[in-house]
Amino acid sequence: MTDLSAFIAGLPKVELHVHHVGSASPRIVAELAARHEGRTPVPADPAALADYFAFRDFAHFIEVYLSVVDLIRDPDDVRILTYEVARELARQEVRYAELTVTPYSHVRRGIPAPAFCEAIEDARKAAAAELGIELRWCFDIPGEAGLPAAEQTLRIALDERPDGLVSFGLGGPEIGVPRPQFKPYFDQARAAGLRSVPHAGETTGPETIWDALRELGAERIGHGISAAQDPRLMEHLAERRIPLEVCPTSNLRTRAVRSIDEHPLPTLVDAGVLVSINSDDPPMFGTTLEQEYAVAANLLGLGPDGVAALAVDAVNASFLPAPEQARIIAEIDGYLATAIG
Repeated sequence: MTDLSAFIAGLPKVELHVHHVGSASPRIVAELAARHEGRTPVPADPAALADYFAFRDFAHFIEVYLSVVDLIRDPDDVRILTYEVARELARQEVRYAELTVTPYSHVRRGIPAPAFCEAIEDARKAAAAELGIELRWCFDIPGEAGLPAAEQTLRIALDERPDGLVSFGLGGPEIGVPRPQFKPYFDQARAAGLRSVPHAGETTGPETIWDALRELGAERIGHGISAAQDPRLMEHLAERRIPLEVCPTSNLRTRAVRSIDEHPLPTLVDAGVLVSINSDDPPMFGTTLEQEYAVAANLLGLGPDGVAALAVDAVNASFLPAPEQARIIAEIDGYLATAIG
């Protein structure tokens, strides 16, 4: 097999940075918009969504993202959305995904927390049984909603504690949303056994990443691309094997980087930082996980061996138990051996 795109398409993968609502396909978004026509700015025509998802900057992206969140009105919407996200990931040979879920956004729109958690769990179990993909949840705080959202997100996580929940995160804008204020909530989540995976260093500098490490006990960093500006930080991340969840096309589409050729992924990899490749909000950014692997391969000058190594790094960066990591890595190794003959 010499065609790298075909190799990537068949490669067993995991995904560690992909958002729940942000993964809604144009078909699902359009269907939901049609149900709420006249009460939403979201177009009900799938073809019109590409223009709707043309983001001026990160703040505009958040505005558009929240308009899509507004379309999710009841537990059935949640269940259907979650299962369809799993279906698309499974189509791309994803064996395991840690899906970033923002329960606060749905609960404040009227879906009771127990019903929300039941809906995502129903979809998770169905996806495992019918699609062969394992989903786990990162419950994240929408940073733009402040400390009340942090408190409610923590309460939902600890009171409901769905079986698939593995981690606690922080998303939304970084500018004007300092990481240290969320320390008490991360402390409680970590004490309850949840892993710490805040976003940091996407649209702000390295100090935001330092704050996430020092104040929030981050075990992985969402995005983290500004680490490339700080050699000492890159050395720290590399020595402690703290992974970055890198999403190249997302960074381009939200204007976090000016061009894909200027993306700092090669600098991070050259410094020995462990990275995983991810799609973030793939339909909104006009990408897929497969395409993100192709972008990374181009940036890093990789062939099949190198791409497979990226897939293994993502497995190692996951919160899967060691035996399950080993099983997927063995599948990747077997696929590579067969592909290269």
